[in-house]
Amino acid sequence: MNYFDIVKTYSKYRFIIIFMLLTGLLLNSCTEEPQLRGKKSVELVASEYMVSHAEFSEFSKLIEVTGFGPLLSIRGPYTILLPNNDAMFAYYKEKNVKSLMDFDKAFQKKLALNHLISNEISTEDMGLGAIRDTNAIGDYLVTEFRGSDIVLNRHSKIIGRNVRLANGYAHIIDHVIDPITKDVFTVLSEDPSYSIFAEGLRISGLQDTLQQLTFPYGKRKLRNRYTLLAVPDSIYIRKGIPNADALIKWTGANPDSLTFRNNAFYRYMEYHCISGTYYLNTFNNSLYPILSSDNHVLITIDTDYKINFNYKTKSYTSFIIPASNTPSKNGTIHAITDLLPVIQPEPQTVLFETTNFLEIREGDFFGKYYMKWNDGQNSLEKIKFEGDFLGYYYKNHDIPLPLINYDALFMLGFWWIEVTFPKVMKGKYQIVYGSPWTGSAGISSFQVYLDGKMTPYLYDGSRGGNQVVAVAEFTTTSEHKIKIVPTIFGALYWDFVQFVPVK
Repeated sequence: MNYFDIVKTYSKYRFIIIFMLLTGLLLNSCTEEPQLRGKKSVELVASEYMVSHAEFSEFSKLIEVTGFGPLLSIRGPYTILLPNNDAMFAYYKEKNVKSLMDFDKAFQKKLALNHLISNEISTEDMGLGAIRDTNAIGDYLVTEFRGSDIVLNRHSKIIGRNVRLANGYAHIIDHVIDPITKDVFTVLSEDPSYSIFAEGLRISGLQDTLQQLTFPYGKRKLRNRYTLLAVPDSIYIRKGIPNADALIKWTGANPDSLTFRNNAFYRYMEYHCISGTYYLNTFNNSLYPILSSDNHVLITIDTDYKINFNYKTKSYTSFIIPASNTPSKNGTIHAITDLLPVIQPEPQTVLFETTNFLEIREGDFFGKYYMKWNDGQNSLEKIKFEGDFLGYYYKNHDIPLPLINYDALFMLGFWWIEVTFPKVMKGKYQIVYGSPWTGSAGISSFQVYLDGKMTPYLYDGSRGGNQVVAVAEFTTTSEHKIKIVPTIFGALYWDFVQFVPVK
């Protein structure tokens, strides 16, 4: 079925969004299986489990030749998407090789890491979109439901759920997950359903940006992340726009400056390119910045996934769900139901986590354990501080703390900290400091500075919790610095900052 057919089908069922996920039975090994030597799967680490089951001998061989056996024998936690032998042999046939050893060593390593996630993920944690953590090569694995089945990256069905191991989970799959290699623009341009939109990205020059897989960051290279809100040809044709030239004319753009940022056509194409990778299950009710971050797209989720919902007219652009969540090496593609013209949404409540910065998200510790920095001027680009240390505080979901994503920044003693937060839409806001601790004598009181100016609000550490620390009117869409200077010796646990529009 091409996307033109999908659009017609989807228009009939657009408000039916299936989030059904059947609870899988835990697969414990049976005493009849002599290869388990009487052990249950929960007593076996991942490497032992694979060796103990003949049906996984091919993938076990892959783990052995790549040298990852010792890694999977330690504490973890890990999640293994485990193809059985039938899946491995079918994959060799697809790749026109006779055996695992016909792959070169680099590909063997990539293939093994493509099936490993450095965290515990049960099927109950999988939603319509993607697994929340990337795999060991930094790719998101797409999840979708077909009836009661869970399918990964369009092809691999989970046929054995939630095998509990001593160091994580295994999920048995019926098809090897082929490593993704193509960038988001290439994936889009190879789909004939998006020929007009892809040509628009090429003409505007945005193709070059979207094809960049990585960018230099200090001594490392980090992954670029994009989200495309792609308009299928069927939508353009329905609106009387048969090709890219007609699209340029529809935008009213000057045809001599199509690659300039202030050109109407460039602005239209860029408005469909969100900075960061967001699958349907990772979107929230929030504003999302486009590539230049000087404008935003509003996502509202209730009875439908709604783009730029107008509260007066109740109109919005929606997602074509069967044609969304298309993975690539540096982003994802969502098909949408309308042209999505450029607007500037009204200011919305925006919440920024203090730990949601690139240097922190890319760290091995992120979402796993504590971390400390001592160099307050050079450790982090958007966070500066003075004091004995700045810490990354993490407590998992077993600890009943109201922490967003279970983490926060923390400091102790006499210190100061300044965080530069992402761009906020222009407008008037009440600014709220967010902390999970309330009424603790150990929490410091502090003075707050917004963009270098002291605010009239003093944070009361004895009361703790979430408190208003500033009210400001921003005349431009821009970044903002919030600096905290304590008035007494004490601790800081900083979870988030929230910008709440003032009518």
